[in-house]
Amino acid sequence: MRRCYSKFTAYHLGFKNSNFLLVGSGSVTRRTIATTSERSFSNYAAQVGQSQTKDNTVSDMLIDSFGRLHTYLRISLTERCNLRCQYCMPSEGVELTPNSDLLSQSEIVRLAGLFVSAGVNKIRLTGGEPTVRKDIEEICMQLSSLKGLKNLAITTNGITLARKLPKLQECGLDSLNISLDTLVPAKFEFLTRRKGHDRVMKSIDTAIELGYNPVKVNCVLMRGLNDDEICDFVDLTRDKPINVRFIEFMPFDGNVWNVKKLVPYAEVMDKVVSCYGKQVKGFPSIKRMQDHPTETAKNFTIDGHCGSVSFITSMTEHFCAGCNRLRLLADGNFKVCLFGPSEVSLRDPLRSGADDEALREIIGAAVKRKKAAHAGMLDIAKTANRPMIHIGG
Repeated sequence: MRRCYSKFTAYHLGFKNSNFLLVGSGSVTRRTIATTSERSFSNYAAQVGQSQTKDNTVSDMLIDSFGRLHTYLRISLTERCNLRCQYCMPSEGVELTPNSDLLSQSEIVRLAGLFVSAGVNKIRLTGGEPTVRKDIEEICMQLSSLKGLKNLAITTNGITLARKLPKLQECGLDSLNISLDTLVPAKFEFLTRRKGHDRVMKSIDTAIELGYNPVKVNCVLMRGLNDDEICDFVDLTRDKPINVRFIEFMPFDGNVWNVKKLVPYAEVMDKVVSCYGKQVKGFPSIKRMQDHPTETAKNFTIDGHCGSVSFITSMTEHFCAGCNRLRLLADGNFKVCLFGPSEVSLRDPLRSGADDEALREIIGAAVKRKKAAHAGMLDIAKTANRPMIHIGG
């Protein structure tokens, strides 16, 4: 007998103060999910603040000028990767930062400790591909030991994860996201410019066997490349505790972004509803989950499915008002917005002998300069920023 346990609470669309409802009439199997209203920025920030301060003591260093509390730090461990995904790396490759200019293990742990002591309770390790870093197990062990850290996560392409995950779990890795943009091996090789589809699938199964629930699978949708696989990806959630996360294609230096390649959330949702939206006893089989105010994804369950489906709508319905994320890049630069070009070095003052208080002042000043929202996808596409592989996924 199949057993599946969800860590989240689902509720019917249109109920329990949901921001979504079913609109339209006629066929009950094809519905459009639409946002009914937008909360004001100030009210939303206040809601975020209330939810976080219930279980966190956050220092002023992590509060921006709009009242957003930043309790989630993403740390890029390396710029290197064993794939060459088209949306992440330019076809000609990128110039890598010399190893001597990258943060060492001790520097990563010291800076992470500053953030955690100030109120950060979640750290995600990214890259490049974080598992190519030889000391990743030691880094996980030290980070997971930081007092106050509640969750240590990783985003990985899964190429070497199956072999490394048992040890990483022992070292304190709590949750993971595995990037997979196609279920077709030949298309995988085209998108990533490398082989390895079978190894990624094995990593997903290994994570499930080790008890990770949910195992999050990130899928960047690109029109004409993988948008014909939407329902196939949703099928992954039928019998396994997988959370498929459809991500809108985002512009970064060198990935040849074009708005025509973007598959917007509304279109993807319409496709999912067409496949799985039959009503049962008057209720839709697709239900919106009760998301945390800082959640980047719109999360849904489907009746009869063990897993869940999510949509990350960075371009068409941004979630900047609830942003609680900060980024530490592999070269030690600190970035407060994924889409903003502004960065400040923490490596240089750290290596020049700056004490913890001086570093806190630099971090706090950068956080205070964070803007209310990103510029919008068309303006982002015109703004100089780093390739995704330099920033960290």
